Amino acid sequence: MTRGDETPLPEPGRNCWRVARADRFAFIVDAADYFIAARKAMLAARKSIFLVGWDFDAGITLDEQASEGPAKLGDFIIWLADRSPELEIRLLRWDTGALKAMFKARTLATIIRWKMHPRVTLKLDSAHPIAGSHHQKIVVIDDCVAFCGGIDMTTGRWDRRAHKDDEPRRRDPDGSRYTPWHDATSAFDGDAARTVGDLARERWLAATGERLQPADVSHDCWPDGVEPSFRDVTLAIARTCPDMDDSGGVHEIEQMYLDLIGRARRYIYAESQYFASRKIARAIAARLQEEDGPEIVIINPEAAEGWLEPIAMDSARARLVEALQRVDRHGRFRIYHPVTGGGEPIYVHAKVMIIDDRGFRVGSSNFNNRSLRLDTECDVILDVAQGGTATERETVAAIRDDLLAEHLGVARDRVGATLNETGSLIATIEALRGSGRSLVPYTLPELSGTETWLADNEILDPEGPDAMFEPLSRRGLFKGWRLPRRR
Repeated sequence: MTRGDETPLPEPGRNCWRVARADRFAFIVDAADYFIAARKAMLAARKSIFLVGWDFDAGITLDEQASEGPAKLGDFIIWLADRSPELEIRLLRWDTGALKAMFKARTLATIIRWKMHPRVTLKLDSAHPIAGSHHQKIVVIDDCVAFCGGIDMTTGRWDRRAHKDDEPRRRDPDGSRYTPWHDATSAFDGDAARTVGDLARERWLAATGERLQPADVSHDCWPDGVEPSFRDVTLAIARTCPDMDDSGGVHEIEQMYLDLIGRARRYIYAESQYFASRKIARAIAARLQEEDGPEIVIINPEAAEGWLEPIAMDSARARLVEALQRVDRHGRFRIYHPVTGGGEPIYVHAKVMIIDDRGFRVGSSNFNNRSLRLDTECDVILDVAQGGTATERETVAAIRDDLLAEHLGVARDRVGATLNETGSLIATIEALRGSGRSLVPYTLPELSGTETWLADNEILDPEGPDAMFEPLSRRGLFKGWRLPRRR
């Protein structure tokens, strides 16, 4: 790939699985809108609903103001199956992640109810290597509409785009409060939705051994109230599948990331839960060393969630950023964290990448080794460089500006106007940053010797199944790098 290349970006068999047309494509930000949209689409189901994800929690509320059917996910699934005698509902979730949930009384009770229903099937996906996970987040209804992105239908995900400090609904089913949460997904129909239906059936076959036929029904189940961002566009579906004994690895997402970074002319804007991938960092480093390369802005959470992730992901991020700062002679690389009006960190779980006004991707994969080699992932890519209209290019840029406006707490038009004035993504952010709801620049932390060693040797974020068993001498965060000395 060459810089600014105008040839079609998706190449099936290389950086994506398939390409297919969608009559409508919508970009959906944050789970409040997604849960309502997915619920409305499921209400229209006649034959088949696939829920494929890293996690599900039956106790979450999809729409508390719904006038038809129960509000909670677990009750809603049973109600849908009872209402429609021909409807088959299948849920596939990561097996290891399900173990903890099994011990919750409300979850166990719902699982029993699901198991007793003849047309509701819950299966646990164990078709992954040791330490790997099933990480796709897919919903497919009758092969006529599909959702694909980063939002799980589970606890701790619901939030509105305002991310208010005192949001009363940002609580788990047990009543406990959780941190403000930023996320994103997509909805689309047409052949692209049928293609993701094929992907869901392939994953079901790998996990259960059961081969399913496509839904033999064609109707419009697009959710009311969801305004398409694009119409009549071609989408690419890219995957990560780990190397297994009975199948080779698929690394389409990794190649797509590298191609997107290589294609950018002026701006790369990304949102990711992590920044820990050596290959992505090397691709960024190559662009930073160009005299007229693109600006690169990444929106990350302040710190990874959990007790293990900060050790692995935050330490690797610190090491990679320190290395990138050495080669960033032109000051074109920044990482920011969003905060609420009261200064509370907003957790970034979205997985989005936008290059200039031509390339857009959303999916389940992060900037870490697991997403590129070890876990199962699914991303959707829209390329409007060749054959795209001026309106489509404007829409891609508007999505980027809208995300920045959300994080900065300003109007989208103000972001666009400031960008036109400055000609710089970084200068625009710096001009609009302020107190309260805003973006905070990432600062390098002091790492202990243990944290540095764990990060440099990719102990907790291996680059694929085989890498977990490689000697330390053959792996490393900076394997193959030639870094200048720290200035």
